[in-house]
Order: sequence, then structure tokens, then C-alpha cells
Amino acid sequence: MNGTNHVDATDRSPTSSRRRFLSVAAAGTLASIGGLGSVAAQSEPEIIRLGGEIAGWQGRAPDTIADETNPTLQLEAGTTYRVVWENLDGMGHNVALLDGDGNVLERTEVMSEEGATQSIEFTAREAMAEYVCEPHITSMQGTISFGDGSGGGTTTPTPTEGGESEPYISSGASVRLETIVDGGLVAPVDFEVPPGTSSRRFIADRLGQVYLHTDDGLREEPYVDVSDRMAEVGGEKGLLGMAFHPEFQSNGRFFLRYSAPLTESAPDSYSHTEVLAEFRASDGSATSASFERRLLEIPQPQDTHNAGSVTFGPDGYCYIGVGDGGGAHDNNPGHVEDWYEDNEGGNGQDVTENLLGSVLRIDVDGESEDKPYAIPEDNPLVGDAGLNEQFAWGFRNPWRMGFSDGRLFVADVGQNGFEEVSIVERDKNYGWNVREGTHCFKPGPEGSRNPPEECPSQLPPDVRGGERLIDPVIEYPHSYQGQGVGSAVIGGYVYDNDAIGSLGGKYVFGDFRKTAETETPTGSLFAATPTDEGLWELEELTIENTESGTVGAYVLAIGRDNDGGFYVLTSAETSEGRTGAVHRIRPPQSAAQRTTATPNNGSAGNATTANATAANATPMAGSTTNATVNGTPTTSATTANATTTANATPANATTSAIPAATTVTEADGTAATTTGTTATERVGNETTAAGGNESTGDAAGSSGSGPGFGVLAALSGLTIGAARLLSGRDSE
Repeated sequence: MNGTNHVDATDRSPTSSRRRFLSVAAAGTLASIGGLGSVAAQSEPEIIRLGGEIAGWQGRAPDTIADETNPTLQLEAGTTYRVVWENLDGMGHNVALLDGDGNVLERTEVMSEEGATQSIEFTAREAMAEYVCEPHITSMQGTISFGDGSGGGTTTPTPTEGGESEPYISSGASVRLETIVDGGLVAPVDFEVPPGTSSRRFIADRLGQVYLHTDDGLREEPYVDVSDRMAEVGGEKGLLGMAFHPEFQSNGRFFLRYSAPLTESAPDSYSHTEVLAEFRASDGSATSASFERRLLEIPQPQDTHNAGSVTFGPDGYCYIGVGDGGGAHDNNPGHVEDWYEDNEGGNGQDVTENLLGSVLRIDVDGESEDKPYAIPEDNPLVGDAGLNEQFAWGFRNPWRMGFSDGRLFVADVGQNGFEEVSIVERDKNYGWNVREGTHCFKPGPEGSRNPPEECPSQLPPDVRGGERLIDPVIEYPHSYQGQGVGSAVIGGYVYDNDAIGSLGGKYVFGDFRKTAETETPTGSLFAATPTDEGLWELEELTIENTESGTVGAYVLAIGRDNDGGFYVLTSAETSEGRTGAVHRIRPPQSAAQRTTATPNNGSAGNATTANATAANATPMAGSTTNATVNGTPTTSATTANATTTANATPANATTSAIPAATTVTEADGTAATTTGTTATERVGNETTAAGGNESTGDAAGSSGSGPGFGVLAALSGLTIGAARLLSGRDSE
């Protein structure tokens, strides 16, 4: 899946937003924390103890704040306090005390070592309004109150006439979730169905395994396991995406995105290497050798903002989403200078120095003189200044993207204020880090809390011809009038299936979790209706068979099969257990009772309707040894046109067999094997969080992210300890 939240306070940070909204301090029980009446009578500071994790500050002491999330601290002016907090998740956190205008009065350094403690001692004064973690200010934010309970300038939400705040996104269509996989997965991050089949579904788990799911359920042994090729899972590293070649039925080629150790040519201070690798499955034999080759190796300066999306377009080319390099404030080491002098650094606006912050397009069916792939001749920078792989740029963390109706929808996880989805075209600039969505942006804690009122809408004439910055078609804030809206956008697709008529023609997507409700998972599903101009109209889908009406788990990805069926991939915990699950989106029960239509092909034959919360998941037995497939080829009744995306609706149906993946052989001919531990053992052994350095300048460390960190950062503990997203959000 970063720092501050300028969307929460219109009185603090005027913006060019199309919609202006009010702020609230994070919810919490009003806690009286003593105070000895006068500083002269005080011999020792009053102690406040907290635990710190992305989900929020956890109150520990005194008893009045114990077990509260983001508790309100009631202080006495003139009294000295010491706040002692423990890092609970190994992510980059600090404590900052702010006044009513969002200015920092006191702060500590960012600390990212799990289990370490830090303290800040101060004398309370009435100007203090709130305490926050700057890297994750939207979710780790509590109120400071004095005397009568009034804070130092914090605002309160304006309710509607009925006494409740009006939601930013209104409730819309109802759907059901049918759970087809419950348990056996830690953090399922991608769902793909090869062209030409409706009965074999592939699910990528962040720990490095790809599992085959059929109508008989989830295979225990992975179809392929790349965990031994990966860097240590943490931050937003891991197995991040997969795609099948449009002609997979005949050539057996598929592609994985994963985080690997640094290459010898990469700077020593960098975190890892992002890899796009090609695998070739056998023609039906479960024992014959396969091979792998690396197509792309992109040095990654930080362990966040890795993106991970990969897909094939209708043109047959491979599209790859690449994050901006991450780091606190998105201007740490690894970010290069660009044309916009007002903002320090910003790989999204650079197209000459590196491939970060962009959507790339390559031809995996060809080769060039020095690369294992070819460059499409109509890529926009071919023959001009810039890197030829570039297709579009100006992105922060394009975690998920996909084609619908020939259009490329890219969901770009935001910093502290806004999430966005854009329809991406070649040779276009989508604004980051000059803008966050349609709003001006300034890196750093102060800048992102109080962004500029004005910023450029296009480049200078002497820079790439003065290209315009393109607005998204979908945008929403992290919070509105005290209510959480979302934290990390999860890209989806346009729904073109007749099964759920209320979704027809709408872009269906998700969000990792709401920002204001942190005690239980609050992942959401949304639908966007196109408009003639401007931002699309949004609605939040109501989940008919969950108690909360939301997904009831953290949303990691949206999948689509070749029959137009949609799926939501979730995890129920951020700290432990194999609670990863996959749910098919179904019509509401009332609609199902009114129709006798047979469900679309591709659903699991043994699937049952269940609550989306994947609690009490049973760990999967079996070990992950050699990268082999367990199973035999399956005959399919349909096949997709070779020129369309791997997830496109099938056409020209024929029958063909799906190759099975087997032991992977490196280019030098040596067979690669895993460490021989079971998946469960691997999870249990990975107990150290990445990036223990306390300095925000440590390029290789996890320097924090806001709620839109990139989804996976919030799950770093899960994927480290049971190994812990969206979301990459760094401490902007």
C-alpha cells in the first residue's frame, strides 16, 4: 500500500478541490490523564503509554485510555508529560504534536524497529490540538483536549439535520459475496484466468506462491513457487502480480512480478529489485522442465510504492505499472530532479533517468539488441528524449490496473488525501507529484497538510511540449466530515455481465479499508458511473450477507474471469494467520430468488455463500518445495482471442488444454528449488520486520506510508510474522 492528511481540514488547508469538506480529529474516548495542578508541585512527568501501528494508536496507560484506538488525551496546561510508545508493526512511525493549524510543535524521529520504544517529553500548552504519526497521519491521529474537553483548535464534523454526517459516497446497489476460497492463503494479491478456460483460476499469494483453483477447490501444492527468488517479504515487497500471455494455450508463457534481492549493478543503498519474469509451462507433462528468464529488472530505492500490476492489452503488448520509488515524503534518496522546482524530487515527472512512476509497455514476443524484449514502435518516446519503455507517466503507486472495453483503467494509490483512478492513454502525464488527484500537492509533512492553493496544470512549453496534466475520472478523499471513506484504491473493471443488472456498464473497484473505523476490517466495494464530463458518480455497494454491509475484511485485489464474473480478494487480519480469502460477487439474494438463470461459468462448483470475513481459516497442509505443479491438464470449453487481454471476455470458442507449470530452470540450465520449508514454516520463521533503521533517510528501510501506502505495507506484519497491504504509503 504516507504522512499527512490535508483533506480533513478546510480551515487549515484551502485547496482547489471541487468539493470542500470539513475535518474531524480521530475518534477516541475522552481520557482524563491527571495533571498535578501546577508544574511547581510536579516531581516526575505524567506517563502516557501507547502502542503504535498503522491501524491507529493503541491506548495502554493510564487505565482511562487502555484498549482505546486513537484515544483523546485530556491534559492540563503547564503539566509535564512523557509519552512512551512501542512500535507494534515494524513500520516507520513517529510522534508529532500539532496545533490547531496543523503546525508541528514537537516531534520525534521516525522509528521502524518492531518492538522498540520511544518517548517524547513536553510541557502541555493549550495550543496543542492533536498527536499524530506523520507517516500515517490519517489513521494514527488523536485529539488533545484541555480542561473542559475542548481541544486546541480542532474542528468537529457538521452533521446533517437528522444528526448524522452525510456520507461522501452514498449507498448503492446490493450484492452478495460467495466465498470460494477460505483459508490456505495469507495475502492473495492477484487473480487471473488464462485465455481459453473458465474452470482454472490462478491466485497469487504475496509470500511467493501461485495456486490453482478449480471447481474442486484450491490445490494444496502451488502451481509455481518463487519464494526462494524473492527478497525478504516486508514493506510492500513480495509476489505482486501475474499475467498470462494471450496465446498461453499454445505457448504456455506466463509472467510474474516480484521483489528480488538487489542486483550487483544497483546502488548499495537501494532496497531491492523489482522483477518481471517469464515462465513457460510444459505442454501437459507435470514433470518436464520449464524455464525462467528475467525481462525487466528495476532497482527500487525504497521498500514501498512497488506497484505490481501487469496485464496484456488488446494490442498484444505487455503493460507494467511501476511505483515512484517510495520513501518518506516521496522525495528520499532514489528520487531524481524534474521540471517542477517547487517540489523536491519526483520520479513520476521524470522520463529520462529511470522507469519509476510510470506505466510501461513492452513487446514480450520480440527482442532488441541488448534487451530480452522489443519496444513497440509507437511507444511515445521512441526517437525522442526519454526511455523507450515509457507509455504514460505521473503515477505514485499504480497497484492494480486492467483493460475494459479496450481502455486501460489504472488505480493509483494516493498519499494522505485522495485516491484516484484514471483512464490511461499513451504519451500522457497523470500529474503525480505535482498533484494528488485533482488537488495540488507538496511533499513533506507540512506540505501535504497544507498543500498549495495553486499549481501548474501543464508543463512549461520547453518541457515535452508543455504537455497537460490529466485529471482522473474517479477521485475520493480518505475521510469526510469525520467518516472514513477509504485509504488505498484497489483497481477493478467495467462490469459487462448480465448477472447483476444494477452494475451493468459501471466500473467496479474496491478500497483496502476505511480510515476512521480501524478496530475491524472495513474494506469496501464501489461502483462508478461514467459522466459526460468531470468525475464519475460513485456509489458504495452494500454487501447483503455481511453484518456490517461492507466486505468485512481488508480488500487486496479485484479479479475477473473469462465469463465476466468478478471476484474480491481479501485478508481478515493484518498481523497473523492464513486468513486470505477469495469471494465471487453475486446478485443479491432477492434478485437470485426472482430468476432461474444458471450462474455464469467459472464459479466454483462447491462454493458456498458465506460471510466475507475470513476468520477461523484453517492453515493449508503441505510443503512448498520445488517449484512444481500438482495436477494434470484440464480441458476447457472456451478460448479467448489471442489479441485481447488475458482477462477479456472469450470469443471464438474452441477446446484446448492448459499447460501445467513444473520445475523452473534458470537460463544457465540449473534447476531452482526452494529452501524446502513448508509455507507455514516459512511464515513462522520470518519474524523480523524490514528496515529496522530509525532514520527516515535509510533508503532500504520501511520509512512509513500514509493509509494509501500501497495496501501491502499494512500487511507487512502478516507476511513477515504470518507474514503482515495497499496503502505503499510513505510518510509524506
